[in-house]
Amino acid sequence: MAKSKTRKKAVYTPPVRAEKVAVTPRWLVPAMIGSWLIGLAWIATYYVAASTGATIPVMDGLGNWNLGIGFALIIVGVILSTKWR
Repeated sequence: MAKSKTRKKAVYTPPVRAEKVAVTPRWLVPAMIGSWLIGLAWIATYYVAASTGATIPVMDGLGNWNLGIGFALIIVGVILSTKWR
């Protein structure tokens, strides 16, 4: 019977990971959801106030910039969601 050949190459061993698993900060999720909800509420309040003729002191002077503020808050929430692990 023929003798089997021995393995000449060393067996592959993956490198050891030295870094820890990243943990999400406790403030991230409430800030993310809060930003989404405040942005949505800002836009909804602006539209309701504009359609009913109600005057809200802060929103009246801003005009259409209210949409920019609402969408900026929503975008901040989306950016924060990329940091969530």
